[in-house]
Amino acid sequence: MEIMKAQEKISEFDKARGWEGKWYVKDLALNINEEIGELWNLIKWVDEAKQKQLAKEHIDKVSDFIGDTLFLILKIANQTNVDADKALQETLNEYEKRMPPKVMKKVKHANKLAGGVDNK
Repeated sequence: MEIMKAQEKISEFDKARGWEGKWYVKDLALNINEEIGELWNLIKWVDEAKQKQLAKEHIDKVSDFIGDTLFLILKIANQTNVDADKALQETLNEYEKRMPPKVMKKVKHANKLAGGVDNK
């Protein structure tokens, strides 16, 4: 994956501004929450078809959300010395075990409260 290159680029971005070593994980997490709120405001209280329509109509806002959120997540990774590439790969490996394709195609989701099979 190319995540490590993006993480390094963000590190360079911070260094160029004298921001390396600044520990504002709480603020970055709150900023992620703010970004989620902006996306939520675009699609809240509408059904799935309308959500898809709105996402297409406002692809610039969806793209901005994805870019801003990835930037913030990778800044947190840098500040906490987490290899984001490795973290994502470990999560994907865990999800492969927890949600095998054969079973998921049958139940359509992993939420055990809604009849799925994810026991985590």
